Amino acid sequence: MVRFGLVLLAAAGTAAALPADDTLLPDCVTAHPIVFVVRHQYAPDHHNTETMFQTGEINAEKFQGGGAIRTLDLANGGRLQTLLEVPAGVARDLDVHFSGERIVFSMRRDAQDDYHIYDMAADGTELRQLTFGAGVSDIDPIYLPDGRILFSSTREPKYCMCNRHIMCNLFTMEADGANIQQIGHSTLFEGHASLLADGRVLYDRWEYVDRNFGDAQGVWVCHPDGANHALYWGNNTNSPGAVLDNRAIPGTDLFIGVFAACHDRPWGALAIVDRQRGLDGRVPVVRTWPAAAIDLVGQGNYDTFLSVQPKYEDPYPVSDRVFLCARMVGNGEQMGLYAVELDGGEHLLHAELPGCYDPMPLAARPCPPVLAPRTDLTQAYGVCYVADVYAGSGMERVPRGTVKRLRVVESPEKRFWTTPAWDGGTGQQAPAMAWDDFNNKRVLGTAPVEADGSAYFQVPADRFVYFQLLDEHGMMVQSMRSGTIVRPGERVGCVGCHEQRLTSVPVQSVGLAMRRAASVLEPWYGPEREFGYLAEVQPVLDRHCVGCHDYGQEAGQKLNLAGDLGLPFNTSYVQLRKKQLVRVPGAGPAETLPPMSWGSHASPLVEILRQGHGDPAIDQQVQLDAESFDRVVTWIDLNAPYYPVYASAYRDNRFGRSPLDDAQLAEIRRLTGSEDVNLTRPQWSPCLARFEDPADPARLAALAIIEAGQRQLAIRPRGDMPDFQLVAELEQRQQAKYDRLQHAEAQGRAAAVRGDKFYARE
Repeated sequence: MVRFGLVLLAAAGTAAALPADDTLLPDCVTAHPIVFVVRHQYAPDHHNTETMFQTGEINAEKFQGGGAIRTLDLANGGRLQTLLEVPAGVARDLDVHFSGERIVFSMRRDAQDDYHIYDMAADGTELRQLTFGAGVSDIDPIYLPDGRILFSSTREPKYCMCNRHIMCNLFTMEADGANIQQIGHSTLFEGHASLLADGRVLYDRWEYVDRNFGDAQGVWVCHPDGANHALYWGNNTNSPGAVLDNRAIPGTDLFIGVFAACHDRPWGALAIVDRQRGLDGRVPVVRTWPAAAIDLVGQGNYDTFLSVQPKYEDPYPVSDRVFLCARMVGNGEQMGLYAVELDGGEHLLHAELPGCYDPMPLAARPCPPVLAPRTDLTQAYGVCYVADVYAGSGMERVPRGTVKRLRVVESPEKRFWTTPAWDGGTGQQAPAMAWDDFNNKRVLGTAPVEADGSAYFQVPADRFVYFQLLDEHGMMVQSMRSGTIVRPGERVGCVGCHEQRLTSVPVQSVGLAMRRAASVLEPWYGPEREFGYLAEVQPVLDRHCVGCHDYGQEAGQKLNLAGDLGLPFNTSYVQLRKKQLVRVPGAGPAETLPPMSWGSHASPLVEILRQGHGDPAIDQQVQLDAESFDRVVTWIDLNAPYYPVYASAYRDNRFGRSPLDDAQLAEIRRLTGSEDVNLTRPQWSPCLARFEDPADPARLAALAIIEAGQRQLAIRPRGDMPDFQLVAELEQRQQAKYDRLQHAEAQGRAAAVRGDKFYARE
């Protein structure tokens, strides 16, 4: 133990002595110098993932430079040494090599630069820049046991589906920056990676499929080559809204992390979790700092942890009982370096303005084993198996033999955003995508499920996909509301659907499906494509329903199934959702939903299609063929999407979809009292119904504006129409950047296959 007199730096290079601290610090804290970062706290933004403030993005002006990398030697009276000064920039996300001889980190030299990966010798010499590129952020690097470096990056440009912010995925590269490869493909953010003792990568992931944006940030794990991405903890916990900066506690099965809010900086309470007690909720949480924060787990919503005081960041276990971290020092948002102990002791080690972060011993540490690769980059597919689809939460209530096929669905990334948004009540969509959900969908195909519940099938590699179980009528029995990827050449599987993830397949059990070759996915009515309501579902309604359920028809007054375009959806889509004939979760709850509790089995529309209208004369006329029925059912079971694409022809207009601008809509509202327009048959616009005289000047003026919108759509189709094209200059640039970065990644992958090296320098 050492007695340590604390020193507080009031500003960089300016010290002010504090009274000596009589606290005895544990030897594990003082045994080695501590390397740490000096920087400003990240400016508040929409989500805890928003710390990059990347050039060219909407929040770039929030970047604040001024920082350094220093060491603190407690064994030598708290001696400080500066390894790197960054006067106009930020250095962040330190990781010390297993040898203790080098440090890897992310750095942005100034506001015109972006974050890239650097490393240097432990004494601050031999600084090397490893990644490059304008308009790209590379953060959160860690050393891998095989000598490579893993990091998070915006090199597959994609945006937060509930807003407009750039996201990161996991990438790897050689130690010298060669052969950058993407190993994570979730639709949002993958970051703050660390290593488990067995060599796997622990990381936090934000992604949502058919669920709310705010309670969908949990802890995940994968192999260093990106194989076997799997949930580790917290996927179905509503509060905290995020579990960040997770690290395994040495010598235990526990991990420590930050329980944070969705709409906050990446800070909150420190928490220790014992996942052997469960993978969600309050029971597995065994300790928090502050202690009272434990009572917030599972309470309120995704922002409950906003109330935590003081706030903590960047935990690092130096033993199974002592943890370094950044913590508020009581001077506003300023963070200092602390050591916290399992028994409750908290020791301020050092503080200076603007703040201290990322503490880690500058010393050698055990190197986890090198895990053998599970991927083959020459392959375009991987294979997936399910041992028994009836194993899992609620599936025991489904009679065996019910499930006939398994559908593979892709949830594509969001590459574009608009300024105006649609608020469907469960979060902001920019642009409008669906009634109350953020995702578009792409059906990749189906595979058979054997009599014993097993399935074995090919999956296109590196696509963010999820699975649905279908009965003999093609109706969804159960659906994942999260996603996974299968890497090239990987063979991955699970016990069942929503199974207890601490179990495994019995050794003696070999499913029927695994006794044959993996099934090739059977396509869904042609080549894979983004699912669009107007293209896939409306033609069915036009053939079978619109003859009666149309404007001007008696049945249309009760339920209008016409395909006429409105703002921002079409008539039939709005009617089916407003009148609750389709029951889907939209951006639903964090909890796992029971089988058949939503979708086609729970929707009155499907009951009508199967049982009839109750009028023999009508039912004789309405005879849906198998494909028509399947198209309607599939749409519902995909959570009732509308738009196939995030791109927009009218990105500055209402909802990001309207061909009429705000001035035109305001004039329509002034003339009619409403903005409810019909852009296909303007004369049927609901906003015109108040006029008794067809020649009323106000009606004619409003009609003329709506007709102008109709003509505009004919010239420039919007995203739900068949002739839509990228026309916005910003979106064309975004797509070109996406293509360029994907090409560079492909070059790195090809070089790795050849045994060569490719350096992405742009």
